[in-house]
This record gives sequence, structure tokens and C-alpha cells, in this order.
Amino acid sequence: MDEFVVYILYSKRFKKTYTGFTSNLIERFKSHNFLETKGYTPKFRPWIVIHVEFFNSKTEAMKREKYLKTGIGREFIKNFVFKV
Repeated sequence: MDEFVVYILYSKRFKKTYTGFTSNLIERFKSHNFLETKGYTPKFRPWIVIHVEFFNSKTEAMKREKYLKTGIGREFIKNFVFKV
């Protein structure tokens, strides 16, 4: 059975967050920090993982990622994740 992870990355240098989901967090993290050459994440390297949530289905993970990218979800990140 596959496991899916919703993750939040943080760039301390630029004070930016990035939210995504994957079935392989280690490879995805390497991609964000070293391999990608285009898009959002290469501009704000280095990234650290500040929060992860595990799901049994891709659908659940996608729903959570989408929620975390809404205004309410961003408030959750600011108020919960950064206060831990």
C-alpha cells in the first residue's frame, strides 16, 4: 500500500513556505533543494522540512494540500506550524 505525504518546506533565508505532496519525501526534497532548475522552489533555496502529514490515499493527500494552500490553510501554517 502506498503512503502519501503532505509536506511544508521553509526557506529561512527568504522567510517563504512551500506546500506539496508526494509518495517519496526524500526524493522530492532532493528535487526541491538540488535538482529542479525552473519554477518556484529553486529561487528560495535552501529549504528545510518543517511539517509532514501522512495519508493512505493520494486523494486524501491532494485534498489536504489544496486546503493548506487556501487562506485558512495558510493561517494554520502560520499559527500552528510556526508556534511548535
